Amino acid sequence: MKSHDSTRSRVSVLLATGAWTERAIRERLWRHIGRVAPSSQTHLVRNLIAEFEGWPAPSPFEIARWLGGSSHFEMIAKSIARRNLRLPVVLASPVFSPSPPFVDLKIPAIETSGDLAKWLDVSIAHLDWLADIRRRHVLAEAPALRHYSYTVLKKSSGRPRLVEAPKSSLKRVQRKILRDILDCVPANDRAHGFVKGRSCLSSASVHGGETCVMAMDIRNFFHAVTGHRIRMLFRSLGYPYRVADLLTGLCTTATPVSVFREIPGAGGFEWTERKLRSQPHLAQGAPTSPPLANLCAWRLDQRLAGLAARYDANYTRYADDLAFSGDAGFAKRVRTFQRAVAAIVRDEGFSIHPDKTRIMQAHMRQTLTGIVVNEHANIARPEYERLKAILHNCSRHGASGQNREGHGDFRRHLDGRVNWVENVNPARGAKLRALFEEIAW
Repeated sequence: MKSHDSTRSRVSVLLATGAWTERAIRERLWRHIGRVAPSSQTHLVRNLIAEFEGWPAPSPFEIARWLGGSSHFEMIAKSIARRNLRLPVVLASPVFSPSPPFVDLKIPAIETSGDLAKWLDVSIAHLDWLADIRRRHVLAEAPALRHYSYTVLKKSSGRPRLVEAPKSSLKRVQRKILRDILDCVPANDRAHGFVKGRSCLSSASVHGGETCVMAMDIRNFFHAVTGHRIRMLFRSLGYPYRVADLLTGLCTTATPVSVFREIPGAGGFEWTERKLRSQPHLAQGAPTSPPLANLCAWRLDQRLAGLAARYDANYTRYADDLAFSGDAGFAKRVRTFQRAVAAIVRDEGFSIHPDKTRIMQAHMRQTLTGIVVNEHANIARPEYERLKAILHNCSRHGASGQNREGHGDFRRHLDGRVNWVENVNPARGAKLRALFEEIAW
């Protein structure tokens, strides 16, 4: 087998480059090596398609490993050696080849790393540095050598949250990828987070007036989306493996170990989360992360929607928040349904946060992403009353004395909260807006 290593390497590039169909692969073989061992070629291609079923096509490295165990390839390689055929080092150029669902997308057809550098308006050297495919930056001790800045925020639960924000050079590149590629790929109908024209309000409204509502939370949603998933997504969009690798590097990161020692509050992360972050993942502060997470959860959404349909239930997802609702029949089977959801989520490479599942019957306050849905989407009365009292005190005693949380722009903060109520409950929002307008800023 070792004597065929060169042939295997060159044939693997040929097989991986171009349209990923049985007919197209057979034509490429015949064009470059002729009808050498034709029966073995036919069986080789059929077995290859069966092994790497569906899209995208595997990389040449994956195919080369697979060829090492193929008796059909061994027959082809021996025939090539007997005939003393000389295969060219480069058998074919990379080809932009989208999988069937993405054929009609209006996205740039980038085929080489040089094309990608030109499209991003950077040098190839700078592209390689930003993409950091070998993840050398994970070892960087000096903050100046890192592509991300790191900030630790405290959740309401008291647990730390690490925000990884790309620096300006990388962020500019990510925004172009977002605008010209990711924004052109439609999100699943069940995804309401980070999708234009949808919101947590549109998600919650689906579940208004139902007998039983169940909310579940995906643990470490962004970090669970691995670099491998992102690479397969870009390959499915049609990008050759080298371009897909670079795009993946630009859109994912691995957290340097030194961050957990240097950043105040970062020492509170558990070992499992540190381990997860040490691998390529989506950064919460990157503009490309939300749409990429939605696209990588497409099959999860499809499977959960199908499960919900079998139980005559509704399903929506807002980022990492899963919401289900149904009538009295659904309420009776909700525990069985809960276990089935957890199994699907686990099968798709995610996990349910065990402490954040809530089952809310009609006699309870049913809330999803902060919105009450018992009869229809609404603001919880205690929240409304608190905001009303703050606005009233601002108008009577001045706004500065009411800014107890130290917001940098208190007027903008209050305006945003009032605007939120206006969207959810216009009648209540109008009352709060009138109070807001009375404040002497």
